[in-house]
Amino acid sequence: MTSIITSTFEEAWNVWHAERETYYGDPLGWVSLTGIYWLTDEFESIADLPGRWRADKNAVYVEGGDTLDPKEGAPGILVEDGDRRIEVIRRTGSVALRVHDPKSPHLQTFSGIPSYEPDEKWSVTGKFTPFEESKIVTTGAVVEGLEHHHTAVGVIDFEIGGDAQQFLAFGGKAGGLQILFTDATSGVTTYPAARSLAVADPSDGGSVILDFNRASNLPCSFTDYATCPLSPPENRLTVAVEAGEKNPRPETVQ
Repeated sequence: MTSIITSTFEEAWNVWHAERETYYGDPLGWVSLTGIYWLTDEFESIADLPGRWRADKNAVYVEGGDTLDPKEGAPGILVEDGDRRIEVIRRTGSVALRVHDPKSPHLQTFSGIPSYEPDEKWSVTGKFTPFEESKIVTTGAVVEGLEHHHTAVGVIDFEIGGDAQQFLAFGGKAGGLQILFTDATSGVTTYPAARSLAVADPSDGGSVILDFNRASNLPCSFTDYATCPLSPPENRLTVAVEAGEKNPRPETVQ
């Protein structure tokens, strides 16, 4: 029976891992990014992109053409440019253009996501305690000067290796909970800024499963042109979580 359960656990992890690699290998996805360009309030040419661009607090303007309204912190507006896509984003009040190119050299050399081997010992039971009222928590970003604002909904208490730990939990965008965390592997074998862990909705008694085998890289681990959040101070573990995804670009760690 144990071997059957273990096999099912590994098979489910393999499916998840394959889906993650497919997602990041998309021809117009995160790994295809070739640049990020911050706009000013004056029309200017941007790299080899068509037209001249400017932005203010209200909108983004293409000289003689479209007016666009990217929302703060939301996925960008995509503008076609041949095979490429120009993504228009607003972050902490500033506007940038990101270029997705299926011919990106980064995409050509993408060979998957290095990960620790799945191990059931890293699937940990925790107890979720909701806040009486959710609160906004601000974190920094991998781009200096930017901020991210998260809705914190409670805390999760759990143990690793017999040591009591606690995470601050954010509300997940598609339900459930989201954890941004670092640990003693961060900047060594895993990406230094943060990894993300999705947690299913708690049971009626508040029980949750933290499956660190699915600790996920954020887009910034794959590209210099993302604006990902940093882990909140409450979620910086001193223990080594040797599970989940490793740093796909270890050469970028200083």
